[in-house]
Amino acid sequence: MSAPDGSPVGAERSIGQLFASATENMSALVHDEIALAKAQLKRDVQRGATSGGLLTAAGLVLLFSLPMLSFALAYGIHTWSDWNLAVCFLLSFAANVLVALVLALVGAVFAKKAKKGRGPQKVAASMKKTAVVLQKAKPHPRPELPRDQVPEAIEAVARSSS
Repeated sequence: MSAPDGSPVGAERSIGQLFASATENMSALVHDEIALAKAQLKRDVQRGATSGGLLTAAGLVLLFSLPMLSFALAYGIHTWSDWNLAVCFLLSFAANVLVALVLALVGAVFAKKAKKGRGPQKVAASMKKTAVVLQKAKPHPRPELPRDQVPEAIEAVARSSS
């Protein structure tokens, strides 16, 4: 079994290896945070596009269906009830307005959801939390050595360079 950097588990790793591993992990973390922000932003844009499409559909229904639907509905009501033709046209218009209002309300709900979605803000908050955790991280304490005693690693370097 080996560590993520390929060194055997339990083996001492050099500071360079540890630093490279930490740098690689931080880079992966930043890339993942950016990917998350893109995904959340994409979802918010889709919601906004959906609400815009529904609001446009509401306007088009009201605009283009009024003449045909109004005539058909008014004459249908007139045939069914023998009411005055003007009243039948007003009822027809009211029905078209009601359909447009329902579509507009559904579009407004989607617009509110799109506005409420705060994908990039969530990612920014997550990155701030990560930065706070990393700022509080402290290096492993090293044992204090008497001034006359030299650590073995320094002695080994001194011997190999002479």
